[in-house]
Amino acid sequence: MAPNIVLVTGVSRFLGGHLAARLAADPSIERVLGVDTVPPPRDLLRRMGRAEFVRADIRNPLISKVIATAKVDTVVHASVSANPGSTGRTAMKEMNVIGTMQLLAACQKSVSMRKLVVKSTSAVYGASSRDPAVFSEDMGPKDLPSSGYAKDAVEIEGYVRGFGRRRPDVDVTTLRFTNFIGPRIDTVLTRYFALPVIPTVFGFDARMQLLHSEDALAVLERATLHDLPGVYNVGGDGVLMLSQAIRRAGRVPLPVPSALVPSFGQLVRGARLVDFSPEQMRFLNFGRVVDTGRLVTEFGFQPRWTTQQAFDDYVRGRGLRPVLDPEMITGVERTLKSMFSRSERG
Repeated sequence: MAPNIVLVTGVSRFLGGHLAARLAADPSIERVLGVDTVPPPRDLLRRMGRAEFVRADIRNPLISKVIATAKVDTVVHASVSANPGSTGRTAMKEMNVIGTMQLLAACQKSVSMRKLVVKSTSAVYGASSRDPAVFSEDMGPKDLPSSGYAKDAVEIEGYVRGFGRRRPDVDVTTLRFTNFIGPRIDTVLTRYFALPVIPTVFGFDARMQLLHSEDALAVLERATLHDLPGVYNVGGDGVLMLSQAIRRAGRVPLPVPSALVPSFGQLVRGARLVDFSPEQMRFLNFGRVVDTGRLVTEFGFQPRWTTQQAFDDYVRGRGLRPVLDPEMITGVERTLKSMFSRSERG
């Protein structure tokens, strides 16, 4: 059954707002409600068309009144955030975890509820030197995330599973997205690759699997419009090494000894350039790759962009000009490799 009345959380940000706009453009949906603590930017609000903005805090039990009064049958929880922004990590955790708990409590009491879609993250698998080459949906982390967004996501998924047990009549879809990239979305990673000089951890070269923001929107839309319960990894095909991504963006890497990483992270965060959290630094150390076979075979979705194509589209769309000529960098690398090989033979 197609959804009739849909509520989307987090509509002041890219994913929630643009998803609400897509759903509002679908004539088969009677009503779309967009919830957030602050209004969306003016042009995003205009894009949302007939979607109704409701200024509400999902941490407040009054969210249950919004769901019950409107007789919402489908909730898309897209407000889980990895970026503390100006509010700080404490407020981010409250919005992520406490907000999810209150939202699920409201959904549990609603007699009209039929479907719940949750935006989660592949960060629930953690990032460590003991990780498998590829994570599938039935695997757990080798080292459980102990802080930040990843820990929030682990707790949120636990609450979502509990909700599913209490309301087996509601279809629950959990989407574990890899890191978003694209010319229109703003994330810690997009700001990181926009730095002219990019700090890396000396001796590490992480494997990165990325997802274009437009593919992320398409997946959320499909999960909303179709009955596809279950847990799905969502990421683009292929992998980029961190060093390759830096080179493709024309940036200059700055290897930092691991002992100095915490101090360097504080310095960069204090300058309001990029907010480096411990979990993000672990990701930049070890990376993470997930198996998306279930996304293709069971969910029925093939991302339009591969990891490499998504990253290249981000570089083109943002108009990132190379700090150094990529051909010159490649030439220097080739020369150095040739020198090392000659010295080894000698």
